[in-house]
Amino acid sequence: MQQLASSDIKAEKLHSSHECKGAVQMRIKSANSPRDRQSQCKSMILSENVKATEPVTLWEKCRSTMNVAYSCFLFQVIKEGYLLKARIADGGKKLRKNWTSSWLVLTGRKIEFYKESKQPAVANLKPGYKPEWVDLCGAQIEWTTEKSSKKNVFQITTLSGNEVLLQSDIDFIITGWFQAIQNAIDRLPKEKSGTSRKNEVKITRSSSSEMLGNFDVDSKELKPENRRSLIFKLNYSISDTTERKRVKSRLKKFITRRPSLKTLQEKGIIKDQVFGSYLHRVCERDGSTVPHFVKMCISTVEERGLDVDGIYRVSGNLATIQKLRFVVNQEEKLNLDDSQWEDIHVVTGALKMFFRELPEPLFPYCFFEQFVEAIKIQDNDDRVKSVRDLVQKLPRPNYDTMKILFEHLKKIAAKENMNLMTPQSLGIVFGPTLLRCENETGSMALHMLYQNQLVELILNEYTKIFSSEKD
Repeated sequence: MQQLASSDIKAEKLHSSHECKGAVQMRIKSANSPRDRQSQCKSMILSENVKATEPVTLWEKCRSTMNVAYSCFLFQVIKEGYLLKARIADGGKKLRKNWTSSWLVLTGRKIEFYKESKQPAVANLKPGYKPEWVDLCGAQIEWTTEKSSKKNVFQITTLSGNEVLLQSDIDFIITGWFQAIQNAIDRLPKEKSGTSRKNEVKITRSSSSEMLGNFDVDSKELKPENRRSLIFKLNYSISDTTERKRVKSRLKKFITRRPSLKTLQEKGIIKDQVFGSYLHRVCERDGSTVPHFVKMCISTVEERGLDVDGIYRVSGNLATIQKLRFVVNQEEKLNLDDSQWEDIHVVTGALKMFFRELPEPLFPYCFFEQFVEAIKIQDNDDRVKSVRDLVQKLPRPNYDTMKILFEHLKKIAAKENMNLMTPQSLGIVFGPTLLRCENETGSMALHMLYQNQLVELILNEYTKIFSSEKD
């Protein structure tokens, strides 16, 4: 009886405990009844108002196991070793190729680059250390012979536009790396090229703990915070594109409606500048057949530069010459006696720049071949007569400006014992500036010889060449 009572008490306790849980009631028959082994049974009875928990299917168990295995694969070190690495693009922006030796650590998700093999692997990174890495998800790998002259080179291109070249002279090593990386890429999910990525915008520096926290294996959709970031970027991109189109449209209207250069010049809004303008236009603007700036420079040099050693041969300060050029072009009142132009070589440099920047030189292009043929004449009298006839055929601004300039240079040559500037030296300085070929097709050295000889001849025979002038 006592054994029966204790058995009933245990059964009641067990029954009550399961009933409290509200899931399953268990009933056990007495063990003292006949056929005790057959009579012992367990009955699963659902309580009222309690729903049965759905059993875990074999697929869900397998899926959970696969997720765990996939997560381990992503961060498991697959291959390590030395290779030559060169980054040639970062986010679509081309970079200068620079080969460096790197210790590569390949995992299921990425490749990390270290300077030395002593660096810890992914699982043993020191706190705060951020290696350089590239994401392999959606990346492409291919052999290339065009990006480098080295042999055994293959390229990895990521979704974000990064391009990395890897190379080794040993065939089986580079082939093993190519196959391992290709297998890792194939095992990763394919991503569309337009997907916004949080982990890789460019070849980034990030620790393994940050990578593990940012990457969610189970989720196939973006996290809410990433989704908001993507929406913001898309909205910004759309608004930015709209703004660009609006600006382009306004610029197009402005360009089509803007007045022509001729109209602006006729209205006086834009005036011809002194430097870089045709000689006859500068003369028309000054109301003379000789540019006013040329007269000013010649007068200044004759006042305080005739005795200066190397006048016209020595270069002045280019920055000061450009400043003088700017003042002249802006029609500001020019005073060459000002202290900022006290260096006479600045004045001579500006005068040479004026003649050098003429769209058509002082000896017009159409006369170039004729002057060259004239200077080739062997007889001196015939040579002088031929040059004089050509000079007299020049347009009035060219003739008058040439006469004043060579008269000034003749004064320079007259004091060659002090300034060391002979007619030959002046010919070397001014020949290529005053006489130029429009299309240089022949020998430049030969043409330069004729240019120098022509200037030297005009200086030596100045009186004969300009004697027929009728004022």
